[in-house]
Amino acid sequence: MKLEPSKATNGFEDVHLLHDAISGLNLDDIDSTCFFMGKKLQAPLLINAITGGHPGVMAINRSLARVARETGLAMAVGSQMAGLEDSGVQETYEIARRENPDGVILANLSAGASPEQAMAAVKMIAADGLQLYLNIPQELVMREGDRDFNGIIANIGQVVLSLDVPVIVKEVGCGLSGGTISALYDAGVRYVDVGGQGGTNFIAIEAMRSGKEISQSLLHWGIPTAVSLLEGGELGLPLALIASGGLESGIDVAKAVALGAVLAGIARPLLKELLEKSEEALLKKVNGIIHELRLVMLMSGAENLEKMARKPVIITGKVAEWTQRRGIDISGYARR
Repeated sequence: MKLEPSKATNGFEDVHLLHDAISGLNLDDIDSTCFFMGKKLQAPLLINAITGGHPGVMAINRSLARVARETGLAMAVGSQMAGLEDSGVQETYEIARRENPDGVILANLSAGASPEQAMAAVKMIAADGLQLYLNIPQELVMREGDRDFNGIIANIGQVVLSLDVPVIVKEVGCGLSGGTISALYDAGVRYVDVGGQGGTNFIAIEAMRSGKEISQSLLHWGIPTAVSLLEGGELGLPLALIASGGLESGIDVAKAVALGAVLAGIARPLLKELLEKSEEALLKKVNGIIHELRLVMLMSGAENLEKMARKPVIITGKVAEWTQRRGIDISGYARR
């Protein structure tokens, strides 16, 4: 099956930060640190879930955990269902905690996992929190995928009640609407990763893997990351939004923070750097993202993330049109 390059973007090209030509700040004084789940991070960055469950990824997860430790970032392992079904591959997940004993590490399972499975996944890596992922489009394209999604919200609510660590519900590339985020909040969820359109396209990946013919228009299904953040922010609910889906740079992280995100998740670009180059190259790339974030904060006149979150944001193009049609007032972002 031949797929044309996706034209879908995460919408961050329509998000513009306002330059401050007289910020009067010193780069050495720019503070990019934050607290997440009770632990201090050196930047609002999450090395997001993408691998796990096969002996071949042991070295990958070891390197990702080392880099997370060296840079003071959060990390999520890939889906742990394989580890729950086969104790022989649990070490591919456990390596993350061994390499980073004091950092923020998130467990990961499908939103259809039972409370018992959720508790076991958290225990496996002494996780600080659990990601539950939503991936209906991917499942529908997979030959062996699920077709029945009844009761998913009720199940998420049961998992939230069963755990003594926070639950993060995340999409994996198609984004979350305000209505979905509101329903998750009502189920007890207080952390949401919007996982928007514009990053890794799992519909395309599964279509190629299965050899199915998928229309090009279906490949563009989803809500762009920037739009999902605005949809979530419009609700005014006391929950933590995490931005992922097509983020690659320090300026992307700064834009995410200005749109209300507490963390920015990056997966594919980091894995690509590790696989095509080395752990050292990955460390250099991550440090480069953090450095660029600090540069953008200075140029925006923000000495810390709290102030970055209140800086003016000009929203144009497709994102502005989308939010207008959805009745979301974005004028306040530009008038901060």
